Formats: sequence, structure tokens, C-alpha cells
Amino acid sequence: MDISSIPVTIGLIAANAVFSFIGFSNASFVDKTIMWPYRVKREKQYYRFLTSGFLHADWMHLIFNMFTLYFFGAAIEMYFHYNVLGGNISYLLLYFLGLIISDIPSYIKHQDDYNYRALGASGAVSAVVFAAVVFDPWSSVYLYGALRLSFAVYAVLFIVYCVYMGKQSRDNVNHDAHLWGALFGLAFTLALVGIMRPDLFTEIIEKLKHPSLFGHG
Repeated sequence: MDISSIPVTIGLIAANAVFSFIGFSNASFVDKTIMWPYRVKREKQYYRFLTSGFLHADWMHLIFNMFTLYFFGAAIEMYFHYNVLGGNISYLLLYFLGLIISDIPSYIKHQDDYNYRALGASGAVSAVVFAAVVFDPWSSVYLYGALRLSFAVYAVLFIVYCVYMGKQSRDNVNHDAHLWGALFGLAFTLALVGIMRPDLFTEIIEKLKHPSLFGHG
């Protein structure tokens, strides 16, 4: 794939990488930018809804999220453009609103918990994944470059993994945001199609009739 054709996706990956690299070796930077509901509520630090989404706990966390964003973000960037659905403006709205909205449940739940903190692009990436599933659920993606799966199957496994990890609560990764981000991504995309291109629903429904575990290529 020619990366020049997906500038928004590449830009988002670069921003996540730079922000995370800084955080890996700068605890003070992380402290000032991580999602910390207790501080947000008392000091009105609402910027944390955005900045925390560009931090990652470690290399594996970053690579997993960016691998997923690369494949599904590239798809969304093209879908929104070729289907005349607002192009890059709609893509950026999907990403950043997904980032913010997916954090709201955790914020409400932990706003009085001084020790709770969370980071990661989880919500935004999930929103992008499920937006892509709406358009082409049976397209294929290669997990770790080897295991071929359809978009829909990958999306389900993605959520199952994140819900499971969320129950473990062993790190600062906001795994619960994956679920809320996924729901937002579906709602946003269906609403966007309904408003701008309702004629696409016929094509979307037709594609759902031909499921594939491993994708159609």
C-alpha cells in the first residue's frame, strides 16, 4: 500500500509513536498527560481525554494498537473518501470523538478514585475497527502477518481480548474503552451513512449475506 494515499492514518500513527516514545522514558510527562479522572474532575484538566489517548503502556501495547490502526484506518480513509462520506474530516471526527466518548464511562466510574489512571488509543482504534466492519465485514486482515481473518472476526476477537484484559486490571491500559469505542464507531458510521449516503445501506446489507471466517481477500 502506498502510504501517501493514507496521510491521516500515517499521521495518527506517527503522533502516537512520538507521544508514546516520550512517555516511555519520562514519568513526569506521563503524569501530566495520562487519563486521571480524579484530577480531571477537581482541576478541570479535560485535555487528558485527548492526551491520554496518545500514550501507551509499553512497546507491545503501542505496536498492537498501531498495527490495528494501520489496516483498519487505511480502509476507513479510503471508504470515507470514495463513498463521499466527508473524507478526512469525518475520519478525524470518528477518531477523536471515539477517543473522548470511550473514556467517559471510566471517568464517571473512577472520578473519585485517586489511584485510577488510564492510557492508550483503545477507544479510538476500536471506533475505527468497527467503522471499517460496517463497509466490508468480510475483507481480510493478517494477524501478525500470518493468520488471515476477516475484518468481522478480527473485530470480535479484538473486543473479547480487551474485555478479558479489562477484568484482569493489571495495568493502566483502559481496556474497557475498547468496548465503548466499538459501539461509538458503529453508531457514528451508521448515522453518517444514513445522513450522507443512505443508498449505501443496500450494498452493506448485501455484503453481510456472504460471511467468511478468513475473509474474501
